[in-house]
Amino acid sequence: MSDNTQHTCCFFGHRTIHETVGLREHLTAAIERLIVDETVDTFLFGSKSEFDRLCLELVTQLKEKYPHVKRIYVRAEFPYINDDYMAYLLKSYDDTYYPEKLLGAGRAAYVERNCEMINNSKYCIVYYDEFHAPTTRKSGTKIALDYAIRQGKHVIKLSAQ
Repeated sequence: MSDNTQHTCCFFGHRTIHETVGLREHLTAAIERLIVDETVDTFLFGSKSEFDRLCLELVTQLKEKYPHVKRIYVRAEFPYINDDYMAYLLKSYDDTYYPEKLLGAGRAAYVERNCEMINNSKYCIVYYDEFHAPTTRKSGTKIALDYAIRQGKHVIKLSAQ
């Protein structure tokens, strides 16, 4: 990953979200504001959540208007991928990588991957709904949100609208 955190934004959020027209509009406006006003040109994505899917969809739509933006998938699984899987990923993303520090992370791989994305970003767009967060375990989204705040990142927090 480049050292260009000034122009990078990552996304993370709950696996399931309450997707509304209001959420889509607010999220689209936030992403476009980062592109236009803050010169963000790189967006980091994880996987496994409805929020990631929605963010990828909206950034892809905005890429038609702002073709210079890059969508990068940060893998938490599959440190080594074959050409077929790479070609599959490049249908949706402009690039992908697997952070070396995730090797051997086991169950913590997704938390570590989120920290990697946060460390490589100036901005974080987060979908966190405290009323629907898990109660039987620590929310991975909450762990990432707390980490982003401790790291002094610019956090844009969204929830059901």
